[in-house]
Amino acid sequence: MFRKVLIANRGEIAVRVLRTLREMGIASVAVYSDADRTSKHVRMADEAEHVGPSLSSDSYLRMDRILDAARKHGAEAIHPGYGFLSENADFAAACEEAGIVFIGPSAHSIRMMGSKTAARQTAIAAGAPVVPGTDHGVTLEEAREFAAANGYPILLKAVAGGGGKGMRRVDRPADLESALRNAASEAERSFRNAEVYVEKLIEHPRHIEIQLMGDQHGNMIHLGERECSIQRRHQKVIEECPSPLVEQHLEMRHAMGEAAIRAARAAGYYNAGTVEFLVDQDHRFYFLEMNTRLQVEHPVTELVTGLDLVRLQIEIAAGSRLPLTQQQVSWRGSAIECRIYAEDPYNDFLPYPGKITRLSRPLGPGIRVDGCIYAGWTVPMEYDPLLAKLAVWAGTRADATARMVRALREYDVGGIRTNIGFFRQILEDPEFRAGNLHTGFIEEFFEHHQRPKPSADLGAVAALAAAIHSQSRGATAAAQPDAPSSAWRREGRSGLLR
Repeated sequence: MFRKVLIANRGEIAVRVLRTLREMGIASVAVYSDADRTSKHVRMADEAEHVGPSLSSDSYLRMDRILDAARKHGAEAIHPGYGFLSENADFAAACEEAGIVFIGPSAHSIRMMGSKTAARQTAIAAGAPVVPGTDHGVTLEEAREFAAANGYPILLKAVAGGGGKGMRRVDRPADLESALRNAASEAERSFRNAEVYVEKLIEHPRHIEIQLMGDQHGNMIHLGERECSIQRRHQKVIEECPSPLVEQHLEMRHAMGEAAIRAARAAGYYNAGTVEFLVDQDHRFYFLEMNTRLQVEHPVTELVTGLDLVRLQIEIAAGSRLPLTQQQVSWRGSAIECRIYAEDPYNDFLPYPGKITRLSRPLGPGIRVDGCIYAGWTVPMEYDPLLAKLAVWAGTRADATARMVRALREYDVGGIRTNIGFFRQILEDPEFRAGNLHTGFIEEFFEHHQRPKPSADLGAVAALAAAIHSQSRGATAAAQPDAPSSAWRREGRSGLLR
């Protein structure tokens, strides 16, 4: 087993990996940019190394600086987390050349499955159904030809993409040129690869993915599905395991799991990976892409299966065999995750960086918070505004939903705007409760929901403030010296004023 591991990432995923390393007795090395000098993952790690300015292109995406940090601190392996260099085949190859273990798949597998177009070709060869689309990056003329043959709407997607970056929906010919230009520009900024391919857009699909885990000895299993249909700007914000649709059609779990394993085996895949599918309204599923890394939403799978996916990743990278077979995988209860962002959902999800003035996390049975924030910390504007992942577990989906609503009511982040209140609205929506989900759910939700209004009577609050102010000057104490104010009442008044 490794003695020391460097985490080539930041934020909540760096903290998540650190915790498992600590449980395994493995020393940790954090890397950080100027903006992250006081971040939680830096404080928690055994050692830390500065890798550059705040821009990720000058720090977290600098392979040379990450590898120099690993060599300097004597790290035997690098965990890439997700995002940044996690799906960069050149980085995986560079680690191998440097004699440092990359905790993930091989560079060869990343090239085959990390590229969306190469992954489509691999999936087709493995017999997995795919969404109609091109198998290469397209020019404007090629995109026009595809749209003419398959009809609008179409979807432009970055070849090296993920997380909704470099993706544009196009509904009519007049919008195609600008959409392709913007998608390519965003892809270049995010992945240093401007190639964009095109797919036929499936209207109102469900987004369901299969978690895979394979070792370097030829063993591979799937850990079931996650429902990831609640998205904004093509990025997931609420995930759950199991999928409410698959729970009603359990044969889908086996069929999707087998299709995912076939595609991954065709690429010689090992370690953690996720195969994503779109499911149409007739319950037909289509291979979408493969994420050759740990997913943001992995906690819901951990809660339902009882497995530590990060620990499995590390053990597999060290040469261990999978500790269980497919027949030994079991699923218990239901888990839901909400991604807590510093953003304003009612203003086109505009990021909202700033200083966190107070923080109160939810507690109690079945609640898990994977976070990286603390009171007094300033959310930087240079990175994705993800603050934490709030996940809950319960015996049934209905109970998990009720538990999540309770947890969201207890979650308080002061000084910035977040999407916590928005999630409460989503989870209380009858369509969500019924499991009627699709990737356009949020757009339809806004058609009949508005920003929640404060329930407090501002006039009553002002009158109460005046009364408390008067009391603080001694009026009440002078009139009733033998009747001290109740501590419970004082706290209630303070809470109402807050």
